[in-house]
Amino acid sequence: RQIFIKKFMKNKLAVVGSLIIIVFVIMAIFAPIFATFDPNTTDLLNIRTSPNKVHILGTDDLGRDIFSRLLYGGRVSIAVGVASMMLQILIGVTIGVIAGYFGGLMDKIIMRIVDIIMCFPFFVIAIALAAVIGGSITNLVLIIGMLMWPVITRIVRGEVLVTKQNEYILAAKALGFNTFEIIIHHIIPNIISAILVSSTLCIAQGILMEATLSFLGLGVNPPTPSWGNMLVAAQNMSVLSHKWWMWIPAGMSVVLIVLSVNFVGDGVRDALDVEKSV
Repeated sequence: RQIFIKKFMKNKLAVVGSLIIIVFVIMAIFAPIFATFDPNTTDLLNIRTSPNKVHILGTDDLGRDIFSRLLYGGRVSIAVGVASMMLQILIGVTIGVIAGYFGGLMDKIIMRIVDIIMCFPFFVIAIALAAVIGGSITNLVLIIGMLMWPVITRIVRGEVLVTKQNEYILAAKALGFNTFEIIIHHIIPNIISAILVSSTLCIAQGILMEATLSFLGLGVNPPTPSWGNMLVAAQNMSVLSHKWWMWIPAGMSVVLIVLSVNFVGDGVRDALDVEKSV
């Protein structure tokens, strides 16, 4: 743990990314404290108001405070990213371990299914599913998680194929440990670094997918705020050209959180790299 922390702290981008993520998470969790207005309260007398002392980031088409919506939208976007990551890890790790450890016909069947799923363009299938089952936070998590787990499966399978050839795995089999015990106590702990790095990338991808689908009107349904559906305002050329406060804060939030998560993922990967620590 000490070696990991020491190596991670040497990566300045990873440290800065961690600080930015912490700030976003704190602001999202304590949104009721930091928000100055209810995110869904409309004020038709203050439509598209530019930033001022009352509304520090201005108001939108319905007079809603953008700063408050940005905070509450962070809750939704980050939650979608984390929840979809957990679903991808659950499915991807389980199937990847099974394919890599047992091999043979089972491995071939699983990997052909993975190849088939990965052949379909994500956005086409995601948009079709969102149009059929409707847009909501739960449906968004399911769509992202169920379509993106094959990437995790391929990574985990590759790690398991290497790990299961090690002498300590052969020794565990000779000592009579059953398959479940070997996987839980020997395989997964030794591929945890790959899983951790993959999980950070999954969070970033989940936030981006939420923003994209919500921007297209197929994600989080209004009036519930999310960074993605706040960017819908940018579809109006007048807003895009003259009302920067209606879309730049949400866009910058997505960019910052995704970059920060990627920086942290790179830092975790480097800190867990055994070859670099030798």
